[in-house]
Amino acid sequence: MSDEPTNFLYPFIDAQEENPESLLADLAASAQAKAAESLALRRATLEANADLLAAAATEMARRFAAGGRLFTFGNGGSCTDSTTLARLFARPPIGTPLPAWSLTADQAILTALGNDVGFDLVFARQLIARARDGDIAIAMSTSGNSPNLLAALAEARQRGLYTIGFAGYDGGAFADNPNVDTCFIVRSQSVHRIQESQALLGYQLWVAVHERGSRDRGAA
Repeated sequence: MSDEPTNFLYPFIDAQEENPESLLADLAASAQAKAAESLALRRATLEANADLLAAAATEMARRFAAGGRLFTFGNGGSCTDSTTLARLFARPPIGTPLPAWSLTADQAILTALGNDVGFDLVFARQLIARARDGDIAIAMSTSGNSPNLLAALAEARQRGLYTIGFAGYDGGAFADNPNVDTCFIVRSQSVHRIQESQALLGYQLWVAVHERGSRDRGAA
């Protein structure tokens, strides 16, 4: 068991602990430490990206007001996060629904494109068919290096979409990329912490877009 790659997460589980109270205390301490680490990273991430978030929300609100639409996409856990973000815009708990779709939602389209043209183009080909100048594309990733996301962002940029990338670590290929108008970077080495902070960034982005849209409608 000592060679298990997950032992570094919960080393006390394999420590042959005979005292159940001590084991429970270790479990509680581990959970508290991870929660504190997550909270600190989320706060630092929001602070570091505050100006970018405000600028992105302003541009997104402008495009939505002009008839633009949002397309989100990602792989694995980032797929679920991108779908959640699209649903938040399309079916918000408050405020006006905005046109938003996840490019991972249709299994038939994904598998057809993956089989017929290759997985690297499963998102780019959907943008070719659906997107137009004035729309918005959000790619979510932990590494910022996924070939299918980079291909989709390049296609989106060429078609006049406003492009946003969510990435972890040092931003990967998303950072300083001419095809990415705005890149939110969660500076962590933990996939779990990266995705937790990205989820909060996405929510804050929706809040800021909603606030700007409501303000503009009120002024009109």
